[in-house]
Amino acid sequence: MYPTYRAILRGHSLEWQGEISAFTHGDQSVSVHVTLLDAIAPSKQQQGAAMVAALEQLAAQNSLADIADPVAWQKEQRQDRPLPGREEHDN
Repeated sequence: MYPTYRAILRGHSLEWQGEISAFTHGDQSVSVHVTLLDAIAPSKQQQGAAMVAALEQLAAQNSLADIADPVAWQKEQRQDRPLPGREEHDN
């Protein structure tokens, strides 16, 4: 497992928090992987635009054109399963 160090990303620079001397050797470059813990959420407008783009791509592919009976296809896809603790009874 790789060692983990805390830092804050400001612009194009990382500001290290706590002890980092274990991997610093003067001006020597060190390869790092950064995981964003506080990701900036896209705005509702950006989310909506991304959804529109995805739906337009799907429509352009015409990927559902081979479904002859959409109602039958949907019923097949959404087959119900028995719920835990409930037995099926024939009426």
